Amino acid sequence: MDSLTQAVLGASVQGALLGRWQGRKALLYGALLGTLPDLDVLIDYGDAVANMTHHRGFSHSLFVLSGFALLLTWLLRRFKPHPGYSGSRLFLAVWLVLVTHVLLDSLTSYGTQLLWPLATPPVVWSSVFIIDPLYTLPLLGAVLGGVLCSLHGRGLRWQYWALGLSTLYLGLTLAGKQMAEGRVTAELKRQGIRAEALFSAPTPFNSLLWRVLVHDGEDYLEALVGWLDRQPPELVRLPRGSALMAGLDDSPQLARLRWFTQDWLRYDKIDGKLVVTDLRLGMTGAHPFRFALAAEHDGRWQLLPRPERLPMNRGRLEHLGLLWRRIWHQEARVPLDEWARELQKWQSPLTASPTTPPSPAAGATAGAPLRRGES
Repeated sequence: MDSLTQAVLGASVQGALLGRWQGRKALLYGALLGTLPDLDVLIDYGDAVANMTHHRGFSHSLFVLSGFALLLTWLLRRFKPHPGYSGSRLFLAVWLVLVTHVLLDSLTSYGTQLLWPLATPPVVWSSVFIIDPLYTLPLLGAVLGGVLCSLHGRGLRWQYWALGLSTLYLGLTLAGKQMAEGRVTAELKRQGIRAEALFSAPTPFNSLLWRVLVHDGEDYLEALVGWLDRQPPELVRLPRGSALMAGLDDSPQLARLRWFTQDWLRYDKIDGKLVVTDLRLGMTGAHPFRFALAAEHDGRWQLLPRPERLPMNRGRLEHLGLLWRRIWHQEARVPLDEWARELQKWQSPLTASPTTPPSPAAGATAGAPLRRGES
């Protein structure tokens, strides 16, 4: 999650547990401690792929953070003891501030290595977008209330209420994820498509409209599903370009990406470079993590000494407006196939107009929606 959310979450947790004794300082201590795990972004691991896939590694490990909480509690009790609360209460506060950070991160689409140093894939529950105002605002309001009114009486109760409401909201996002995957699974069954894997995540800044990806052989399918939808979801078939993987057989960076993303990758040949895209993050055609891993020489792929991260394409505000309309009206067409074509370019903003007509290609060709009865 974004740094503001992690700061106000840490502040609210520490304020609820220690605010009675530490006062407003509890909010400051909690905010600082709550952002501590993300300082690993300052570490250079050697290349762009390593920096991405090692972030949320050791600094987000439940084992490491539990040990750090024990050490920090011992140091505080030894050098700055407080007679108002016990060591066990202090440990609980410190541990919860740190652990809630990484558990919240695991609810995003990025991936959090909760069990580092075990070689298990990152935990990805992907039920919350990396910035979600509905989750952040109650916590921010409670923290501001604590600053203004102190952490006694009403100010303290606000921390409890904010934590309760935000946790309830996270439960609702998990329900939304199940709803979206269930509707897509039913449509796949109706069309006779046997999915190899399925991934879902909320669209930007909300949890009402969901983006669902489906592995299907050499292609992947993509669909939008909203809570208010009354018709089956429309599946759009897009090319993965997996035949290009042969040019990356010896690439340790590709092996690392496949492990980190659980193989939700797309491959494109762009200006003589072999580009690999993490499809899980962002929105169709606007994915923040894209890497050039090889260059073409004399008809053969040669691995680049250092992977290149492509410039980020953040999309356009018009597309957010279209997604907003799609939340309330299923008939509002979102041209996923046209947006996805931007992945075949090195850098360009999404320029497809919401009113651009669909491609003349029909049927289940690459980039065309699967109409009812097609597979």
